[in-house]
Amino acid sequence: MSSTRNTVGLSVNQKKWIYIAISFAAMMIIKNVTFPSSITTINGAELTATGQEALSVLVLALLLWITEAIPFHFTGILAMALLSVFGVNSFANIVKVGFGNINVIFFIGVFILSAFINKSGLGKRLVNICLSITGNSTKFILLGFIVTGVILSMWISNMAVAAMLMPLAKSLLDEEGVEPLKSNFGKALMMSVAWGSLIGGFGTPAGNGPNPLAIGFMKDMAGVDVSFLDWMKYGVPISIILIPVAWGLLMLVFKPEMTHLKKSNEEIRKEFKNQPKLSRDEIVTLIIFIVTVLTWIFSAQLKKLLGIDLPIALPIAFTSMLFFFPGVSTIKYKEIEKSMSWSSIILVLSGVSLGMVLYDSGVANWIALGLLGRIENLSPILMVFVVVLSVSIMNITLSSATVSASIVIPIIIGLAMNIGVHTMALAFPAALASSLAFILITSTPTNVIAYSAGYFSIKDFAKVGVIMTVFSCIVVAVVMYGVGLMTGLY
Repeated sequence: MSSTRNTVGLSVNQKKWIYIAISFAAMMIIKNVTFPSSITTINGAELTATGQEALSVLVLALLLWITEAIPFHFTGILAMALLSVFGVNSFANIVKVGFGNINVIFFIGVFILSAFINKSGLGKRLVNICLSITGNSTKFILLGFIVTGVILSMWISNMAVAAMLMPLAKSLLDEEGVEPLKSNFGKALMMSVAWGSLIGGFGTPAGNGPNPLAIGFMKDMAGVDVSFLDWMKYGVPISIILIPVAWGLLMLVFKPEMTHLKKSNEEIRKEFKNQPKLSRDEIVTLIIFIVTVLTWIFSAQLKKLLGIDLPIALPIAFTSMLFFFPGVSTIKYKEIEKSMSWSSIILVLSGVSLGMVLYDSGVANWIALGLLGRIENLSPILMVFVVVLSVSIMNITLSSATVSASIVIPIIIGLAMNIGVHTMALAFPAALASSLAFILITSTPTNVIAYSAGYFSIKDFAKVGVIMTVFSCIVVAVVMYGVGLMTGLY
């Protein structure tokens, strides 16, 4: 039997056409079905005709992304086109929302910096440093990347952390001759880059965009002040508990095909000790890398000093361009161009476009209230769990944790005030849950950065991500309730 056919005789292309047909059928059913008023109007939120059309396109996109029936970035473009054809919004506005997003500059800068780290030899050197700590055991290497990601992302943007770790992981895999998509170790290691960065986002207000957003909402809407330490009382235990959970899941689902690297520990120590001096290109790359990271870390202080806003994309927009000034680096642009993942950029930006259309059409609000409208009848711990799970689902639909948080948290604060529950008791877990973006690549740019290396598929990520999300929801709910009992929150 041909390798292009499965056990029931269908070719790969035939299977893909079936997935496409099912996806379009689902879209047309949702688009044209007449829902009863009990569904279209939930807790004051209405699913309009325009919203229903936007929802149908969302279902199509999710099915095509999960099945990978067509390339992921073309699915995003198709969704944008269909939203325009259905009259949800003009194509110009849809494109503008996504492709006018500041993250496009961030990703371009990340890919440029990552390429120079690898091409200059700096990536290999940094990997040697990492291996000198973890040894050649693949399971401890995975743990090392997760822990590093968690620690760093507590203090700087999880996107920035993923941008730092991805080229290091890629350098290690390149050194080992690991082929993309064919190695469990390659899949697990690249996922650890994304997961560690996401998990650390729970720990502090600085870890993830929705965290300070939630603090602001609680202050402005309910007069509740949440300090840095207040946040850490809940967030840090969650991050710590999720480290072994993430490690165990990756080891279980994507058990590395080798227990150790090809190099022995003795060879690793010897190679580390006998490394040549830093080359000129390595020094230049290291300086630019350090300047970029320091700018990310001290962006708040620099904002006060310079009097200008410093979004995460701005530092790397400047620093990545320095490579191409005459005489700065000997590495040619054409070598760097080959490492640019334009498809990943298109993916995240089309995802943002879809998410914002869902927001503007009222679909997001309808989903949020539909999921959360009657939680007042639940016990406190179940109430927290439902909030966490609901926000996780919102993350899937909106492709932006910040957008998800901006929709859900005000709703939850209002709900808490109406049912007589402390604002922090519900708004806090909602903010924490905004970091739960383990299922879809498009849920956060952090995932896209790891995915862009090409070592795992969307299906791979979703398969283990569903399990990780369930465990994470339980951990967040239990820790929130447990710490809340000790602090008098519940």
